[in-house]
Amino acid sequence: MCNPQKLEFQRSFRRRVEAAFDAGRMSSDGGLLLLREASLRLSLFERFGACFRDHRQGPRVEHTVPELLSQRVLAIACGYEDLNDHDRLRDDALLALAVGKSDPLGVTRPRARDAGRALASSATLNRLERTPGVLDGTRPDWKITHDPAAIESLFVEVFLDAHATPPEEIVLDLDATDDAVHGDQEGRFFHGYYDKYCFLPLYIFSGEHLLTALLRPSNIDGAAGALEEVQRIVEQVRQRWPDTRIILRADSGFARQPLMTWCEATEGVDYVIGLSRNSRLERMVSQELDAMVALEKRSGHPERCYKELRFQTLQSWNRERRVVAKAEATGGKKNPRFVVTSLSIERLSTKALYADFYCARGDMENRIKARPSYPTRPWVLASHRLARHDSSWGCSQTAPAPTRCERTSFGSGSHRWPTCCCTMSAGSAFEEPLGPGSRFGICGRGC
Repeated sequence: MCNPQKLEFQRSFRRRVEAAFDAGRMSSDGGLLLLREASLRLSLFERFGACFRDHRQGPRVEHTVPELLSQRVLAIACGYEDLNDHDRLRDDALLALAVGKSDPLGVTRPRARDAGRALASSATLNRLERTPGVLDGTRPDWKITHDPAAIESLFVEVFLDAHATPPEEIVLDLDATDDAVHGDQEGRFFHGYYDKYCFLPLYIFSGEHLLTALLRPSNIDGAAGALEEVQRIVEQVRQRWPDTRIILRADSGFARQPLMTWCEATEGVDYVIGLSRNSRLERMVSQELDAMVALEKRSGHPERCYKELRFQTLQSWNRERRVVAKAEATGGKKNPRFVVTSLSIERLSTKALYADFYCARGDMENRIKARPSYPTRPWVLASHRLARHDSSWGCSQTAPAPTRCERTSFGSGSHRWPTCCCTMSAGSAFEEPLGPGSRFGICGRGC
């Protein structure tokens, strides 16, 4: 039987199965209500909107900047990445409610073509995403400008406001990861480590709080721009929390002389950074590795121990530093790991520094892995345009590409090869002379 009000299907045992069309306007994105509550408690989009300047005038302006921002960001959080999704989403009354529209059904829209559509069109949002830093006289359609520095600072302000009292210590976790692209996006490059065309965004977390999500092209070193971002964050934190200790934690891709030297010269700032293994480091723990292999054969399960080292690279470091080594045997194979730190052994003992503190950065890596599948697609990948970062609501400028390539090394296990920064991500400075027959990654500059 079929009528305009109901469809009846075959029964399921004693139950009737019917399809009705009398439920009114519906939405499949009920999570918007939770996002709305969180944003209202933080005054998130009002604060975000304050980073923009609206030069539009006249009664035809129907969507405020905070409303446009919340519409775009909330849709991204619900999985709607593309702007053309809003050609349909502008009919969604629940999204309009979450955005803060007083008329979520769009009944009072002044133009007949917009009746029933409370939200902005994709064209209107596109003009927002292409907003310049200053007004452009050649583009009269760009009437909204933004302040990149204010947007970057807002990440840290939200983090600081989340604490009732200054903590004694905070940890800044740094990481770079791939963001695969599948078209001819501006700034895309093939990355040898990830074996794909991608961007290489930089993330900085403190616990659950995202402090930086910097969109970068992938033809750069994984640590490019990290020092500048850390300096900016630390300066802002120090203004509110002058006595809080700060520890940087990162993998071996950030074991760079400038970053470590700056931390050592800055009072109250330390680091614990992974260090890529090499033949010199492995020789320093060779006895411990042999002992762990023998112990594993007897026990039948992985064995590990930890050792204090003093180490300096042949070329890239200007001083000797404390290194903690983990000598591990698993599956009959040696698995040495190393971290370099500015913390004294009195602050963190050998085992506690590696096993308890450094390994805890895995929580931050899980947060990155759990990000949406469209983490850092750019609004516009240019230094004077907005760059959208993750489903977080922040914007930042892209890091400049390096002016020259430097020898670095990266790899997995015992297979490491020299390459240039244009094709490399995670690794430490290559410290031994390149021998004949070495494999090279060739970058676009012919390095």
